Amino acid sequence: MKNFFYNAAYFLKEAKTVIRLNLLSNIFSLFSTGLIFFILAMVISCWWISAQVVKAIQEEAEINVFFDESIGDGDVMQLLGKIKGIEGVREVRVVAEDEAYDRMAAILGKEARVLEFFDDNPFSPFIEVKIYLEKMDTVLEELGTLTGIQHVRDNRAVLDRLRNIAGVLNSLGYLVVAAVGISTLVIISHIIRLGIFNNQEPIDTLRLLGAPEFFIAFPFLLVGLLLTLGGGMLAAALAAFALKHVYIQMAGPLPFIPLPPREALVSGMIIVVMSLSAILGIVGSLFGLSSAKSN
Repeated sequence: MKNFFYNAAYFLKEAKTVIRLNLLSNIFSLFSTGLIFFILAMVISCWWISAQVVKAIQEEAEINVFFDESIGDGDVMQLLGKIKGIEGVREVRVVAEDEAYDRMAAILGKEARVLEFFDDNPFSPFIEVKIYLEKMDTVLEELGTLTGIQHVRDNRAVLDRLRNIAGVLNSLGYLVVAAVGISTLVIISHIIRLGIFNNQEPIDTLRLLGAPEFFIAFPFLLVGLLLTLGGGMLAAALAAFALKHVYIQMAGPLPFIPLPPREALVSGMIIVVMSLSAILGIVGSLFGLSSAKSN
């Protein structure tokens, strides 16, 4: 370890020399690696956002039960008690007309002025039933047997679509990680082989002088690591900038979507991208060194 730190300046100098010998190629490799990692970062971010949205909606899963408005308050309270006794129901409450109006106005935001064109409140009272999502089928079956109910509105279609989207993003995430890994390994191993080929004479000289293989190989390993870390930093910066604008665009027209905190999302994304870039840089360099040695 002491010798390693003692030779650190030499390793950095040699890595700089290897990069300068194919400067243009290495610059293009840096930007292409950065673009690859940027795609990975955005897919991972979408992956996490969709998982968070699905989880939040599942936790707030509810059914809206619209009852016959001709029945009295006593009958409504009896209906409320029957619904509360159904297995899978967490909470039951009546949402009055005014509250329904206020909710829609909050969702519409600036567009809520369209509600002013109505002479009367266009919304009807309903019973809000919060349920355990896995018990939705049971709850719906039981609600179908109760009298006094006109219509039941559930979010099953929305939840099913969100689950499908999350599943697609899951599969896409794994595919992108695999594609990023393979392409990065190919790029870095090719750069390392090219660097070894261009430095063959100095390498032979070092071997004649008795230098160990690790001493000869480490500058090339460092080159691969620096290129992928540089690409990772470029990708993280671009992804953070892109996510900032995505959040700004979604916060206006879609304020009701439960997005995860942007700071936590960006910091997690940076950690994942930089970790993967470091791992792939080291592994790609080792592949390049191994193939160059075998040839």
